[in-house]
Amino acid sequence: MRTVLVTGPGGAGRTTVAAATALAAARRGQHVLVLSTDPADTLGAALGITTGSAPAEAAPGLWAARVDSGAHFRAELLALQERAGSVLDLLGANRLAAEELTELPGSEPFALLRALRTCGEGAGGGSGAYDLVVVDLPPLHAALDALALPEQLRRYLRRLLPPERQAARALRPMLAQLAGVPMPAQWLYETAARWDGELAAVEALLADPGTTVRLVAEPGPAGADALRTARTGLALFGLRVETVTANRTLPQDSPDTWLATLAAQQQKCLAEWHGEWRPMAPVREVRHLGGDPRGLDDLDALAADGALALEPGSEDAADPWPVEDRLAEDGVLVWHLPLPGAVKEELGLVRRGDELVLDAGGFRRILTLPSALRRCDVSGAGLTGGVLRVRFTPDPQLWPQTK
Repeated sequence: MRTVLVTGPGGAGRTTVAAATALAAARRGQHVLVLSTDPADTLGAALGITTGSAPAEAAPGLWAARVDSGAHFRAELLALQERAGSVLDLLGANRLAAEELTELPGSEPFALLRALRTCGEGAGGGSGAYDLVVVDLPPLHAALDALALPEQLRRYLRRLLPPERQAARALRPMLAQLAGVPMPAQWLYETAARWDGELAAVEALLADPGTTVRLVAEPGPAGADALRTARTGLALFGLRVETVTANRTLPQDSPDTWLATLAAQQQKCLAEWHGEWRPMAPVREVRHLGGDPRGLDDLDALAADGALALEPGSEDAADPWPVEDRLAEDGVLVWHLPLPGAVKEELGLVRRGDELVLDAGGFRRILTLPSALRRCDVSGAGLTGGVLRVRFTPDPQLWPQTK
């Protein structure tokens, strides 16, 4: 199964592009699911149907669904309340009923992660396993934050509830008597293990070579600024961009002076995008239809010139951040971290034990050092050509000595 994650600046038409991408693939004979995270059902409006949490057939070979974050929140909270029942009873708490639960802000990303995990399992409703899943993500920055969550949350779980402590569960009754307070119950560790497994499945989906990002932006100053930031954030989190879709491009030969001026601005921006993105991904132009696309005919028109066709998949699993061995020449190992679009003033780098805390372009990622680098000290770093090169010098106390 292939997964295409569609995002871009707000208002750039990413939902329409996601729907048209999915429809074009279905027209070519694939079984496709298009999944939206927008509670307003903009996906359904584009397809001409009403979508819900269960996949609905929108066209031959195409199913559409919408993430219901409210239902996900209620189900998770009720399940957690049930597992913690003994503790809540001990505290004299009054349990909450399903009908009185209201979704809290910030629950949307977790519902999205659950939906991505389900997609990764190939759940296909009545259609069987899908050949392609197109996910209409939230606007760019929120999408990147959500896609970074699995790695971050798994790290927190490992720190707060280390799996190895489960081995001491037989001692908990005795420890509880000595300490005078209840010890963490087995359900807590079981819940943490379940969450860790679900998050690991999402991480595996995002790291799969068949998972790519399709960026959607309208050519212009605002779109250019957003994509410039996106280049760095996507690279930092190891997400591969399949295409940059320049949406709503205007004809260049319009006799109207106002439209001609706007089209000239778009062409200038497009020339810059082709230069900036060519090493990473092609830039595809989708023409403006003169109105908001609605229904399958409009979506077919958007994809008529092949601008929304999928790029060939890649099975290349090569390490995007390799370690270069320069021990013989310079006595160092160099970790290459591609960060296109990053600027020196916005970079932050801190070594913390076996981890490297990296800040770039307003994003942060905590990287686990490769095993060889854990026995080294950071001796310098430099950003050249969009690649951060971090130099490590072997610690003589930890590095094998050669005769």
